[in-house]
Amino acid sequence: MQGSSRASLASAEERLEALLGAPDVDRTAIADGLFAVAGLLDGNVSLRRALTDPSQEGSAKAALATRLLEGRLPSDVVDLVAGLSRSRWSQARDLADAIEQLAVTSLVAAAEAEGRLDRVEDELFRFGRTVMASPQLRGPLADRTASTERKTRLVDDLLAEKVAPETLRLVRQAVLEPRGLNLESALTRYGQLAARRREQLVARVVVALPLEEAHRQRLSQALQQRYGRRVHLNVDVDPDVLGGIRVEIGDEVLDGTVLRRLDDARRRLAG
Repeated sequence: MQGSSRASLASAEERLEALLGAPDVDRTAIADGLFAVAGLLDGNVSLRRALTDPSQEGSAKAALATRLLEGRLPSDVVDLVAGLSRSRWSQARDLADAIEQLAVTSLVAAAEAEGRLDRVEDELFRFGRTVMASPQLRGPLADRTASTERKTRLVDDLLAEKVAPETLRLVRQAVLEPRGLNLESALTRYGQLAARRREQLVARVVVALPLEEAHRQRLSQALQQRYGRRVHLNVDVDPDVLGGIRVEIGDEVLDGTVLRRLDDARRRLAG
């Protein structure tokens, strides 16, 4: 997002955080309501344009959103969407994108409240890798001709009672409402939002051999020292990786030589 859309999303995130911190709030219900609104906007171009029309007063757009949603969704969700409609958006699609992001944030906040945030992030990553490595699995999950019931049943057969409830909900969402993304990309996006919830970076680590726990901790500490933030490691094994290890954080790629220098520096400081 750019310009006014980015500012509008930032403002909405502040309002959402205040809501998520309230006592007895049902974070999962908020997530479900926001996902429903994102789906509604994706399927209705006219409504999306009406709620983002820069020529209309914000109050009028907020009133339209309230009339459409009141009594159908939790009042907190209606208020959030009304506030989003009152804001300005660079592109009409940005509103639905923002609402989906807030929905994912609400769901990972629910996981965080139950002490499951690390688990959800790891499960999303691992399932994404499983799908990527298995065309036999990816095909049925991505089949646009398959019914919602069939896809839901397949996801439940694969994951129900094996993963956290938030993971199951997010995988269902990625499968049933991909919003133009392939399944792996949607799961990666959700994992990034889970990591952001903890204000940490996500590093994709490719190693020639599996990392022992001690090595994983040393690498995490070295990267934390470099970036000044906690770093979550998603580890893949590839015997052909150059230098034995490669780390990708955003657009930056660190090879084994750089990482060894980081580890040496960390050791000198520790000593």
